[in-house]
Amino acid sequence: MRTPWGDPDLQGTWSNQTLTPLERPAQFKDKPVLTEAEAAAYEKQLVEAGNVDNRTPGTLQDVNLAYNQVWWDRGNKIVADRRTSLIVDPPDGRIPPMTPAAQKRREEDRKASDNEKFAASWLDFDVYTRCIIRSALPRLSTGYNNNYEIVQAPGYVAIVSEMIHDTRIIPLNAQSRLNVRQWNGDSRGRWEGNTLIVETKNYNNKGWIATNVASGRIKGIPQSEALHVIERFTRIDRNTIQYEATIEDPNVYTRPWKVAFPLNKDPDAQLFEYACHEGNHAMTNVLSGARAEEKAAEGR
Repeated sequence: MRTPWGDPDLQGTWSNQTLTPLERPAQFKDKPVLTEAEAAAYEKQLVEAGNVDNRTPGTLQDVNLAYNQVWWDRGNKIVADRRTSLIVDPPDGRIPPMTPAAQKRREEDRKASDNEKFAASWLDFDVYTRCIIRSALPRLSTGYNNNYEIVQAPGYVAIVSEMIHDTRIIPLNAQSRLNVRQWNGDSRGRWEGNTLIVETKNYNNKGWIATNVASGRIKGIPQSEALHVIERFTRIDRNTIQYEATIEDPNVYTRPWKVAFPLNKDPDAQLFEYACHEGNHAMTNVLSGARAEEKAAEGR
């Protein structure tokens, strides 16, 4: 499959939806790949555990899980090769240990997140809550909005993300980079055979790599200005792109690590508008609630 100008054709709407966790769960510590029977049982377990309609009305869990099941888009399958983690390197399927500085920053970020209900201003909220960015690369499967649209033109590839609606415009074979640091870094691409290789540098240090780790061991890992991501997009058939990403950030991780998973094409899929700022009533509600609690504490 080729574009009219001869490049491999990656165009279309693709989804990275999967039940496979980023990291290998402890129950599969020494098992990188499941049998068909094990995979079927694990998928059933995850689907049942993730069904938010299984709750008791009026409980804290019921309030926290405000959206019912129809809103969620986790899917019902793990990756086709039945791997137990999206991480393929290190071999244990786990994110490498973080540096002491990164661990300290993550704990500070967690404390700030825990205290958001007492926020003094919008600056006290994380960048996801503020609708700035979901995460740094690689973009991992989340609970919803897992669609991406790839559009190509001579010399460029553009990737539109459904989640927080940003668009990466990737110049091909460019010799220079922007002398500015950005939330999503500065991406440059090139073709090696049928594989699009995208190298991204020049990140700022304000975001993080979000995860879908159910255990909560990771939740979010801060990125630094040294973050360097190399992605590979290879279309292996009409309905599948094999995606790989190698993440290197010596200020955060003690060694590089790599993820791999398919992007699957659904001819009926479409990207929906993600009107994050327009619908973000939580920001004003939390801030006004915090001010009301302060006044109540003062006896006013």
